[in-house]
Amino acid sequence: MSETQTAVKLRSDEELIAAFQHGQIEAFNILVGRYKDQLINFVYRYLSDYDDTDDVVQETFVRVYRKKHLYKPVAKFSTWLYTIATNLAKTKLRQRKREAWFLLSRRGKESDEKDYEIPDVRYPADGQAESSLKREIIQKALNSISATYREVVVLCDIQEMTYEEICEITGLNIGTVKSRLNRGRAKLQELLKDLINE
Repeated sequence: MSETQTAVKLRSDEELIAAFQHGQIEAFNILVGRYKDQLINFVYRYLSDYDDTDDVVQETFVRVYRKKHLYKPVAKFSTWLYTIATNLAKTKLRQRKREAWFLLSRRGKESDEKDYEIPDVRYPADGQAESSLKREIIQKALNSISATYREVVVLCDIQEMTYEEICEITGLNIGTVKSRLNRGRAKLQELLKDLINE
């Protein structure tokens, strides 16, 4: 690795996005490398679907690429990035609800057509490792709480963001963030107790 490449990799996110705004494509590639796995983890916890997660993460980076000029250094780059990803994930959830409603309403009207199967997204019970089982239980609990609570719980407890960062990403005030976080955690605790005892 050349000295220039090493220097570029050591730059802050904000320096990298500024460099990208000035035409340095390598700076964009480094930002993708830094954040891709984190975003996949965040979006999957929110949507619980690998294909949708992949779509949202790809679209997030496409938007960063196309709309790089919209980033202003008043906010952290990570906050701007997560705001884009969060909005896209929310849109994906709304699309899913509309599609589900359409399929169910169509199914009711056209009973002579084939049934639509809803795939079982759970892991097969074939003796997977304990850590996989724990992840499945946690994800099942996350899926069971409202998206309103899930969003702040994932941002705080999984992505380890501060209240201030969560406020910037969600557009909520700090009191609402704390309230939703407390309620979400309480619901999760209750669900996890039930799931573990099943």
